[in-house]
Amino acid sequence: MTQEITVHGTVAEGYEPVREEFTAFIATERADYEGQLCAYVHGRRVVDLWAGDGVDGDSLYGVYSSTKGAAHLVVAILVQDGTLELDRKVTYYWPEFAAEGKGALTVRELIAHRAGLVGTDSGFTPAELADDRAMAERLADQRPFWRPGTAFGYHALVIGALTGEVVRRATGRTLQEVYQERVRAPYDLDFFLGLPSAHEPRLRSTLPMLPTAQQRALLDTVPSGPHTLAAIAFNEHAAEPTDLESLLNEPLIRAKGPASVGGVASARGLAGMYAALLSEIDGKAPLLKEDTVAEFGQYHSVGYDLVARAHKSYGLGFQATADTWHTFLGAGAIGHSGAAGSQAFADPRSGVAYGYTRRRFAFPGGAAPENDRLAGAVHRAALAR
Repeated sequence: MTQEITVHGTVAEGYEPVREEFTAFIATERADYEGQLCAYVHGRRVVDLWAGDGVDGDSLYGVYSSTKGAAHLVVAILVQDGTLELDRKVTYYWPEFAAEGKGALTVRELIAHRAGLVGTDSGFTPAELADDRAMAERLADQRPFWRPGTAFGYHALVIGALTGEVVRRATGRTLQEVYQERVRAPYDLDFFLGLPSAHEPRLRSTLPMLPTAQQRALLDTVPSGPHTLAAIAFNEHAAEPTDLESLLNEPLIRAKGPASVGGVASARGLAGMYAALLSEIDGKAPLLKEDTVAEFGQYHSVGYDLVARAHKSYGLGFQATADTWHTFLGAGAIGHSGAAGSQAFADPRSGVAYGYTRRRFAFPGGAAPENDRLAGAVHRAALAR
């Protein structure tokens, strides 16, 4: 059914097909759709669009696992600086991590989701989920769920806590503090790891998924159990099980900005961060050198993900985005999706930096399906220019 939703914002000359694609997509959506789309090419903003009642380009959304892109940009910067070394053992920075047979794991393996440490036997409290240091302390004592380094699985709620503790031990500062100082503040990005209270009025609360009857039937066929790796990874086995769809509606999560899932951003903020990672902006050199981008975008964990129970591809901390959008993205593209539907990435071969947000959870969770057509339209327009 066609919906009367107006697309607002601007596109640069040559990017009119992106607006057309966004408009065509929205015509198929629910009347309560809200979303934003932003893209840069070689450091220049070329797409800045939004749609929905009450939303504008400055609105903020919970971006869930797109937060992991910001977290691992911090790691990449510190590796580039020489503060962190990927092939050192985690215990070089964090001695307590050696408990329960984890002592041989390297930083490289840790951030490639190979630690086998997707959660704890009893789960986390809501307060612990908001506090990366509290989670790290629990995880240091946890026996891994597979032999570290031998397989991989998505460390959905904890990879930022693990990464963050390594950063804190190496620098004396939290990952969130380094991100604010080195990334967010210099570029005035609307992408927060810890949302200041002054920005709360700009926030659009996350709305739950509303699957169709057919989609609900598909969800009901997915096998699950209270103590599977997936349940442990998403804290569904805890005394107070985590409701992922409402997680970013919790003020404590937003305020502390846990580095796995606690980020709050606009599409401008998502795309702007990846543009700064990749390209010169306002006379500032790219945050990462080409060699660093290449190393973090190199495939490190590819194949059967023990948590997702499906084929997945990871670089170092980032998703290997080119494997997801393989019909148009070049090898070495890095980024991360979020559970509610957000997607953000940088493609070094085309110079595209992309960000997308939406308010209502998209089926089936993770990068919303429309990213395929929207990101593809941006990429085609960039190549045509």
